[in-house]
Amino acid sequence: MGLGRIDLFLIVLALANANAFLRFWIDKRAAVAGVRRTPERVLLWAAMFGGFGAWLGQHLLRHKTHKAPFRTRLGMVIRLHLVVVAAIVWVLLRSP
Repeated sequence: MGLGRIDLFLIVLALANANAFLRFWIDKRAAVAGVRRTPERVLLWAAMFGGFGAWLGQHLLRHKTHKAPFRTRLGMVIRLHLVVVAAIVWVLLRSP
């Protein structure tokens, strides 16, 4: 028996979360080293697809936690991410 659509979606979601966490980690290292940084829009797009990974990256790495405009935007993007993920899961579970 192969992977179902929900299984594939969860794998893609896990990879997106890993990507978002990795981007926050890379940007944190760049900030500490004083080298070129990842643009905030890239971090926000990563959060759109991997919200939990972005949130985890921000909090575990203590990265961009004091920058109010970014923190607010990230919170909005993560909320939108959660709504979209819930809708996709609902559709996948309802369809045969």
